[in-house]
Amino acid sequence: MSSVSADAFIHSHALVEEGAVVGALTRVWAFVHILPGARIGGECNICDHVFIENDVIVGDRVTIKSGVQLWDGLRLEDDVFVGPNATFTNDRFPRSKQWPEAFLQTRVGRGASIGANATILPGVVIGERAMVGAGAVVTVDVPPDTVVVGNPARPVRVLAQDES
Repeated sequence: MSSVSADAFIHSHALVEEGAVVGALTRVWAFVHILPGARIGGECNICDHVFIENDVIVGDRVTIKSGVQLWDGLRLEDDVFVGPNATFTNDRFPRSKQWPEAFLQTRVGRGASIGANATILPGVVIGERAMVGAGAVVTVDVPPDTVVVGNPARPVRVLAQDES
């Protein structure tokens, strides 16, 4: 049985499967598909054309822009921003019709931002309040309060307390 908060908004063209959890005041827009087992916190904004798999946990006040897929093993903590068409992966060696025994867990820390079209490889941790630049390819952990850009993503600066 799905557990959608009574004060969540689910667009008529969104599909929230039985067994999914959607928190209070969360907005789920058109052509979003949330699978059973996914847990979405409160006050989130899930934009058009987002796919959320079973073993995904999304914290409170998270924004997920259009064209993003959240795959098994992904954890987005509170206040995370995910830009349009950002890509998360969960299998280091993907093959057709062959699945790992368990998917690697990827964690995006509280208050972090992921830029448009960034690619996040499986098993990495993006630290609290870190910023991943648009188009960056994140292959290793990103420390808290750090801005990374490029392919592969490299630190370019550490944010000051008043910036984070």
